[in-house]
Amino acid sequence: MVWPEPLSLRGGGALLEPLSERHHDDLVATVEDGELWNLWYTSIPGPEGVRGEIERRLKLQAEGSMLPFAIVDPRTGRTVGVTSYMHIDAVNRRLEIGSTWYRRSVQRTALNTECKYLLLRHAFETLACIAVEFRTHYFNEQSRRAIERLGAKLDGVLRQHQRLKDGSLRDTCVYSIIASEWPSVRAHLYWQLTRPRA
Repeated sequence: MVWPEPLSLRGGGALLEPLSERHHDDLVATVEDGELWNLWYTSIPGPEGVRGEIERRLKLQAEGSMLPFAIVDPRTGRTVGVTSYMHIDAVNRRLEIGSTWYRRSVQRTALNTECKYLLLRHAFETLACIAVEFRTHYFNEQSRRAIERLGAKLDGVLRQHQRLKDGSLRDTCVYSIIASEWPSVRAHLYWQLTRPRA
């Protein structure tokens, strides 16, 4: 049995659905919104690399180590990003939420919070995960702040963990939320999603 199985997750302002080739054109528009591939501390493809990235994620899904999602804005029906369950460890019931990117026009909106809420809720309440990880580059301060706002705690920094395409070495910050923390994290995320916004 595949763990976890492909599925769609829907909230009031976000839809996560299994990634497929049909998301290609919207994802090209996504990376073009803000020229995301120019961010040196991330691995986001340029427009010509989006098809290969979809194929890479689907290959990892077939091998059982990733479950990729397209992030769809239900108001427009357009794909505005991607995310994945990755580094899946079915035996120990652990996984990472990562390889996430959004078009610039939806960054810093409630969309990311709701997507993380949906993914975490499914991981802890349906998949019975004991822990969910998040990893990011030490210098990706926007990502680190977003992960910390979720309620994840820093486990440590893997120094010189990866070589990036420009030849530099990445120090990777590893965060996690463990099962016993999920009830308070869930309440915090729910509050963030339902509180009045200025």
